[in-house]
Amino acid sequence: MAEIINNLYKNSDLTGKVIGCAMKVHSTLGNGFQEVIYQRCLAIEMEKQGLKFSRELEMNIYYEGVNVGMRRVDFLVDETVMVELKALSKLEDTHLAQGLNYLEAYKLETGLLINFGAKSLEFKRLTNEYKLKNQRNP
Repeated sequence: MAEIINNLYKNSDLTGKVIGCAMKVHSTLGNGFQEVIYQRCLAIEMEKQGLKFSRELEMNIYYEGVNVGMRRVDFLVDETVMVELKALSKLEDTHLAQGLNYLEAYKLETGLLINFGAKSLEFKRLTNEYKLKNQRNP
């Protein structure tokens, strides 16, 4: 159990930096803009903080070995943390499920779901429990 807890927090420095950048963007712009505006501003802020990232990284989605489409994640930070942005008045369970599905599709342990659309910035740290369990029990 302690090993899983340690793994849950192993990317906390990186996620903390991304959240800090998002807070700066939200405090500067507030809510009410389209997602793409927040995405561009977050890219600027993460560059200023020296974070390495890819933006709108495309990923093939497979079903039983067959490519069924593509999806783009908003950011992949330091090839470790997936960041999915929203600009909605409220996050819902479907958005959380979407983020968790992306983690699995990208074979990543850690992600962030960040919502700029609410009056206060909302964020959720996401963890791919399946990947963590498989690393612990090869």
